[in-house]
Amino acid sequence: MRTDFLLVLLAVGLAGCTVGPDYIRPDVATQPTWHEADALAARGIAAPAPSLDAWWKGFDDPELVTIVDRVMAQNLDLAASTARVEQARAVAAHAQADRMPSGSLDGSVVRQHQSTSSPLGKIASAFPGYERAQTIQDVGAGASWELDIAGGLRRGAEAADAEYQAAEATHVGVRISLAAEAADAYFRVRGAQERIAIAQAQIENEAGLVDLVRLRAEHGVGTARETAQSEAVLLQARATIPPLKIELETQLNRLDVLMGAAPGTYAAETGGANKAYVVPGVDTAGGPAALLRRRPDVIAAERELAASNARIGVAVSEYYPSMSLSALLGFSTLGSGHLLTGAAFQPQGALGLHWRLFDFGRVDAEVRQARGANAEALARYRASMLRATEDVENAIVSLSQLEAQHALLADEVDAHSRARDAAQDAYKGGAISLIEVLDEDRQLLASRDLLAQVHANDARSAVAAFRALGGGWDAPRDDVASTEH
Repeated sequence: MRTDFLLVLLAVGLAGCTVGPDYIRPDVATQPTWHEADALAARGIAAPAPSLDAWWKGFDDPELVTIVDRVMAQNLDLAASTARVEQARAVAAHAQADRMPSGSLDGSVVRQHQSTSSPLGKIASAFPGYERAQTIQDVGAGASWELDIAGGLRRGAEAADAEYQAAEATHVGVRISLAAEAADAYFRVRGAQERIAIAQAQIENEAGLVDLVRLRAEHGVGTARETAQSEAVLLQARATIPPLKIELETQLNRLDVLMGAAPGTYAAETGGANKAYVVPGVDTAGGPAALLRRRPDVIAAERELAASNARIGVAVSEYYPSMSLSALLGFSTLGSGHLLTGAAFQPQGALGLHWRLFDFGRVDAEVRQARGANAEALARYRASMLRATEDVENAIVSLSQLEAQHALLADEVDAHSRARDAAQDAYKGGAISLIEVLDEDRQLLASRDLLAQVHANDARSAVAAFRALGGGWDAPRDDVASTEH
């Protein structure tokens, strides 16, 4: 009968119920298309949209590809994120192991000289043949198993596994952010270089004008006022260089740190001659619904929701009793050479029961806390989807409007260039005053500088779009993602 009872307990432990709600991924309402999809389709650019998993290659800039590859291989934040994933994997493995039996092997040899003044020594010393010097030998193999009757351990393993998956998604998010950060810094470097080149060209033009005004003054045609005005405009152009160099050096340092190196390591290589790049198209196929499987922050939030759902079951399982089985097969003796004998054989079995009959509402509070955490996780999941959609919409409108501004600025620069050349010729002929020439110079410099800024910001907005879409990793296919979790 005792054997049958143990078999019943074993069957209950193997096929026990699992308390708590089973997880069902909630539906998140999404729009079928992007609100700014028409603006994106109207871009009409020549460069095709690159694959989202390696979008940085679409800019047709080998230097950018080299930088991103270095970041992926050398960045220290990414290394720390990898270590956090390993920790989460270990926690999940530990939670699975808690559901399995555990065994151990123990042995000991104790040599002691018994005190005759101790209670045991006083009693034993009264018997003939008592020896104060004793050797106690023990060896045994034990096993224990907590029967998961209510399924609390199973729910705990589910929660740990979901948290591990969330850690993996967060790691992917770090990878995406770092690639985007590197590309953003790179295009800020290129933008600063282009603006410095424009300022230096303008300085050369202004220096030529100053020489012309001085020459006219020497021949009695110009005035001291005109000379001072031309020199002031030249100095104004020169004053634009230091802030641009600050921007250049700051972004070069930023790139070095992203590549896991001390500032200045790759500065000479990256800060060389200005290189051309193209701004590629952006593929938004799938609409907002695609973010559910591509955006790591959305995926991580959904996995945290699944973990919090399982934690409810862990809390509810405390309403039920917990049982454990343990067994020991061992030998114990006081005599040397008699350890592995039938007389020294000492088996032991135990059945443990623990049940919290009353605890003044502690379990109730734990269950309410778990349900509250689940409600919070659900709100965070839905909010993460809204933020992801907002990021994409903002990136799309920024990209489309910057490209429209770029086209207008290019025409403006052309017009100012022609006006400036005509004004300088008219000034040489004495048809207009120097003030009009200087005014055209200022407007030309401002428009060319703004054009360079918009060109760099156009590339940065494309980077922001790829980042918002979750580009930078090989996301699971739709058919695979639909069967996961």
